[in-house]
Amino acid sequence: MGKVLNILFVEDDTIETIKFKRVLKTLDLKHNIIEAINGEAALDLLKTPSLIPDLIIMDLNMPKLSGIEFLNILKQDIVLKFIPCVILTTSGNYRDIKECYEIGIAGYIIKPLKYEDYVERIERLLKYWSTNELISQI
Repeated sequence: MGKVLNILFVEDDTIETIKFKRVLKTLDLKHNIIEAINGEAALDLLKTPSLIPDLIIMDLNMPKLSGIEFLNILKQDIVLKFIPCVILTTSGNYRDIKECYEIGIAGYIIKPLKYEDYVERIERLLKYWSTNELISQI
């Protein structure tokens, strides 16, 4: 396995957060997870240099500040814009996908219905990013 990642997981659904953490435990992955319940909370966390992650995994449909709004703010920041962002959502809407890629996301994953498929997608996602060369933000 590659390096241990600091991952900012932005998700307003507690069940989805528990599921994501359970997958990491099942796969025996030791990545550090920083949780934010929405885009606004994530931006607040990103103001603390020691909390700047290697990777952001986020939902699109969130209260207060949507995923799209969060991405637009993030990608305008001179430092934070280099953090790879992967969307993990139920939305297969073509316009959402296109808009996210236009903003500059690194990937878009639609949450599968079957848990086994979810585990497989998360495993492949984290294997890729833990072996990828990332820009240190600190």
